[in-house]
Amino acid sequence: MSESSTIAFLVTSLRAEIARLAPGDRLPSSRDLVRRHAASPVSVARAVAVLAAEGAVVTRPGSGTFVAARRSQAFGAPPDTSWQAVALADRSIDAHTVTDLLRAPPADAITMAGGYLHRSLQPTKALGDALARAARRPDAWDRAPTAGLETLRALFASFTGSDVDTDDVLITSGGQDALSMAFRAIAAPGSPILVESPTYQGALAAARAAGLRPVPVPVDDDGIRPDLLADAFATSGARLLYIQPTFHNPTGAVLSAQRRPQILDIARAAGAFVLEDDFARLLGHGGAVARPLVADDRDGTVVYLTSLTKPASPSLRIGALIARGPVMARLRAIRLVDDFFISRPMQEAAIELLSAPAWDRHLRSLATALRERCTALTAGLARHTPEWTVMRIPAGGLHLWVRLPSNALHHITDAARTHGVAVSPGNGYFAAEPPSAYMRVGFAAAADLAQLAEGTRRLGEVARSVSA
Repeated sequence: MSESSTIAFLVTSLRAEIARLAPGDRLPSSRDLVRRHAASPVSVARAVAVLAAEGAVVTRPGSGTFVAARRSQAFGAPPDTSWQAVALADRSIDAHTVTDLLRAPPADAITMAGGYLHRSLQPTKALGDALARAARRPDAWDRAPTAGLETLRALFASFTGSDVDTDDVLITSGGQDALSMAFRAIAAPGSPILVESPTYQGALAAARAAGLRPVPVPVDDDGIRPDLLADAFATSGARLLYIQPTFHNPTGAVLSAQRRPQILDIARAAGAFVLEDDFARLLGHGGAVARPLVADDRDGTVVYLTSLTKPASPSLRIGALIARGPVMARLRAIRLVDDFFISRPMQEAAIELLSAPAWDRHLRSLATALRERCTALTAGLARHTPEWTVMRIPAGGLHLWVRLPSNALHHITDAARTHGVAVSPGNGYFAAEPPSAYMRVGFAAAADLAQLAEGTRRLGEVARSVSA
């Protein structure tokens, strides 16, 4: 009999013996077990270690091995954790919307949900080369500065096209980490926070997890409405606005040039911060991209965040926060307390990626591919679901925002999954009741144009089946 078989036999035999004993009873000595089962001392010791790890026995050096208390837990009865409800009180965290964003589609389904690039659109070779070069650096595994590597901070500062200093930049573990940090740094638990309506689901989840109360402010074709924003600040007393002025998720809207200074003026008058989520700056479809709000901010009103995750890969969890004044000191303190610093090898890999000629080539080819996919999806929906309304054809980003003719939203999204298409129901993007039934349909996660064409054909079947 092999040693592993002997150990398994001993564990089974000892379990049966333990079942006949009471908590605190002493098991036979190791010497007795060796003699009884004709096993080696090593096998006996390992079998006892297995039982100790399970919580079935307790070993006391010099005294022996004893049956542990609460044997029912050791043998599979579920533990009673009901006491935790009192200890945790009402501090629940609703991760439902984020779970929806990350939920894997059914096997063989066409993915038109989610917010990441398909592998065919990612710069896979450039990422691999960057990681390999980074790993060869002699200091690659040294501790990184809390704020992040200076070279990487300088690269993120350059994204804004302004005079942002490297000292104003804090490296984060992607955009979601930056959101969570910023919400906790700026607003106290229980405070209101103004958000566009609709807005990014992950931001709503992060705000609520920080104990904040999202207050919706409607958007139109030109972005958030300044008149309603001023009213919302006045009535809510909020001191923070979360906004996506460029290729807004989910609608694709771009805040107009006329409204940009108005938004900053309204926030300054309210003594409030503007948290600018610029996740899609590198996801344009080939045209000019407006300057970020932070580029025209001189008094620290804007806290800016961006990330490399969307234009590169879901696993390149590197982003940045840009802020001026005491709020940056608080953000750095949160970074230090949370996890000290961001992984240096990943920061080095990001530097290598952004500094390589392959990165610019990737962004150019990505813009072309996204434009082609956006056009194909728009045409496919017009052909197969003419009763659905594409709210706008975006000039950047990864999605279309679609209004449905009825409120049978869940019937449509559930039926779509049955037909092998994953889409995102729109109600999770609203902080309050949605004014109509919407759906976010993505064009970047599918494998190719042929999949998008097949996906829209299946959505046409869904539309007909639901309306029948």
